[in-house]
Amino acid sequence: MDGTGGGARHHGGGRWRGPDTRGRSPLVRGRVPAAVAAAGAGLLVFHRAVPDAGGLGSLLEAFLPWLGLVVPVLFVAALVRRSAVALVVLLLPAAVWGALFGPLLLPADHGAADDLVVVQHNVADDNPDPSGTAAAVAAAAPDLIALEELTPAALPAYTAALSGEYPHHAVEGTVGLWSKRPLTGVRPLDIRPAGIGEDWNRGLRAVVGTARGEVAVYVAHLPSVRIRAGGFASGLRDDSAARLGAAVAAEQVERVVLLGDLNSTVDDRGLAPVTALLDAPRRGFALSWPAAFPVSRIDQVLARSVTVTGIRALPATGSDHLPVAARIRLGT
Repeated sequence: MDGTGGGARHHGGGRWRGPDTRGRSPLVRGRVPAAVAAAGAGLLVFHRAVPDAGGLGSLLEAFLPWLGLVVPVLFVAALVRRSAVALVVLLLPAAVWGALFGPLLLPADHGAADDLVVVQHNVADDNPDPSGTAAAVAAAAPDLIALEELTPAALPAYTAALSGEYPHHAVEGTVGLWSKRPLTGVRPLDIRPAGIGEDWNRGLRAVVGTARGEVAVYVAHLPSVRIRAGGFASGLRDDSAARLGAAVAAEQVERVVLLGDLNSTVDDRGLAPVTALLDAPRRGFALSWPAAFPVSRIDQVLARSVTVTGIRALPATGSDHLPVAARIRLGT
């Protein structure tokens, strides 16, 4: 009995260390999942090296966190193949993903008092319930509310629903900002891409006074991107992002908060003119689009000389985007 049991245990271990029933060594039978794991880790680390022909690089970066799905899939494959080699190599993408995105899974840092709560929402120009949407974003009790895709027909409903708690507001074209505190220095923000008509106005800038000093608040809605037969069309978005980045770089107020639908994630190289100047939230994935099954956060809260301590998605409204709420610490 002892000999038989010991033999069975040896045989079970040998299925990991020795040849399988088809005579394949552990290295051979694990080479496919190991190669895919190594490639996944390489893409996570060196995604900027992927050529942007046809927008391929931007498309990859727009969904970069989802590369982490290779880890559980390959884990199962390694178990099925009984490959210790594949399991070891699988540690590479797991470690890289954890380093890049793991902190976003941690609870928001509320160790010190946050000074501002803000909400960002693309309300959708075909939203059937503007009043209900306004009430939903106000329910988060933010200090500032930024809205995009405002239409002339729906604007009175938003204004009426928000004016009680947010008596200070500014609207430029299809974007608006509602505030509990007075707004000064309000002006349009010219982020219109080359070749777009002069009636296109999707940006504004205002200054909000706080107990810790002034904060320049930008509201922006960058052009949409399209996936076409020829690739990922992002030229207009990228042009608008470059203009937005130039405006932020020229801003004289030190503290800056950007609220907007930027039509991609902070990992997308097309937003580099903006993300090189502004910091992303420290905590929270807050996937915001599409509302029915969110796979990406394209609604952003970015900042300079202040800290966005956390961001979260709010319940769905009548829009195809989810609202996002963020907490901001102004510092001294």
